[in-house]
Amino acid sequence: MERMSHVRWGMVALLFFATTINYLDRIVLSVLIPVIEKELSLSKVDYGYVTGAFQLAYTVGFLFMGKFIDRFGTRIGYAVAIVWWSLAAMAHAAARGVLGLAFWRAMLGLGEAGNFPAAIKSVAEWFPKKDRAFATGIFNAGTNVASMIGPPLFVWMNAHVGWRGCFLITGALGFVWLVVWLWQYRLPELHPRVSRRELDYIRSDREEVSQPQVGWLEALRIRQTWGFATAKFLTDPVWWFYLFWLPPYLYDVRKFDLKAIGWALPVVYLMADVGSVAGGWLSGYLMRRGWPHARARKTAMAVCAAAMPVAALAVLAPNPILAVALVSLATAAHQGWSANLFTTTSDVFPRNAVASVTGIGGCAGGLGGVLFSAVIPGFVITYFGYTPVFLVLGCFHLTALLLLHKLMGEMRPVAVEAPDARGVRKG
Repeated sequence: MERMSHVRWGMVALLFFATTINYLDRIVLSVLIPVIEKELSLSKVDYGYVTGAFQLAYTVGFLFMGKFIDRFGTRIGYAVAIVWWSLAAMAHAAARGVLGLAFWRAMLGLGEAGNFPAAIKSVAEWFPKKDRAFATGIFNAGTNVASMIGPPLFVWMNAHVGWRGCFLITGALGFVWLVVWLWQYRLPELHPRVSRRELDYIRSDREEVSQPQVGWLEALRIRQTWGFATAKFLTDPVWWFYLFWLPPYLYDVRKFDLKAIGWALPVVYLMADVGSVAGGWLSGYLMRRGWPHARARKTAMAVCAAAMPVAALAVLAPNPILAVALVSLATAAHQGWSANLFTTTSDVFPRNAVASVTGIGGCAGGLGGVLFSAVIPGFVITYFGYTPVFLVLGCFHLTALLLLHKLMGEMRPVAVEAPDARGVRKG
C-alpha cells in the first residue's frame, strides 16, 4: 500500500509558530509595562485606554480579516495579516506618549485579528472533524508558549536592548515565518507531498457538496452563528483580562518584581499549554469512543467551564503561590474551552464560511474584551481593586455554555442553499 504521509502535522506546526509570534508581539507591552509606564508617564487608566485601543481595532479587524481570508484563501490571507501586524509591532518602538502607543496598538490589533480565522480555516482544510479540536489545541498552545517564554526573554532583552528594541526584534520574527509559509502552504489537494492515503483520511468525513459563498448577512441569519458569537463575547474577555492585567496584579497586589514575574508567568502559561492540548484531545477521544461530536465537544467544554469559578478564587488566596496555582487552573481551563469552541465553526459551517463566521465570533469576543478586560477593569481596579473583576469573570464560562447549548443544539452541519432568482437564500 502507498505510504501515509503526515504533511498535515507540518501545517499545524506552521500555525503553532505563527500563533506564538502573534502573542509574543502582543504581550511585550504587559510584561514591560512598569518600564514603559515610567518612561511615558502612563497611569492605570491610560493603560486601560491603550489596551482598549488594541481590543477595539482587533474587534473590527476580525470582521474584515475573516471575510478577506474566505475571499482570497488561507495562504494569501495569512500572509497579509502577518505582514501587517509585524510592521505595527515594530512601530511601537517609535511611540513617545500615550497617543502614539495607543495608535500603534490599534494597528497591531487590526493585523493580529487575521491569525485565528486563518488558522481555524486551515485546520478545516487539513483535518477531519475528529482531529480538529486536537489540532486546534496544538496551534492554540502557541499563545501559551509565547506567554511562557516571553516574560523572562523580554526581561533579559530589556536589560540589553531596552523595551523599544524588544518590539523591533519580536516584530521582525514575522517576516522569517512568512518566507516558510509561502514556500510550504498549499491546499491538501494541491500539495506535492500529500499521499493519496493522507488525502483520503483528510476527506474521510467530508461531504463533497458544492456550497455557495456565505457572507456576513447570511451567516448572521443562522442561529448557530449567534451561539458561537455569544460564547466568544462572554469568554474571550476572561483570557484578555488574565493576559493584560495579570502582570499588573502581580506587581501591585502580590508585590512581585520583574524577576518574580519571570518565573510566575511561565508557570501560568505552561499550564495553559497543557489545558489547550488536553481539552482538544478530550473531545477527540470521546468521539473515537463513539460519542456524537456535539456531545463530545460540550462535555469537554463543560469540564473546562466548571473549573473557572474555582480558579477565580485566586484573588482571595492567602499567599501568592496558591494564587499563581489557581490562575494557572484558569488559563488551562480557558484554553481547553477555546480549543473546542473554535472547532464548532468547522463542525457546523461549510469550509468557505469558516473564516467569516470565526471573524464574526472574534468580533463579538473583541467587543466583550473592550468592555470586560479593558475599559471597565481600568476603572473598577482603580476604585474598587481586583477582587470584583476576578469573581464576576469567573462565572462567564458557565453562562456561555448554557447559551451555546441553547443556540447551537446538536451542532448539525448547516446547509446553505444558493440564492434564487430574486437573490434570496434559504438555509
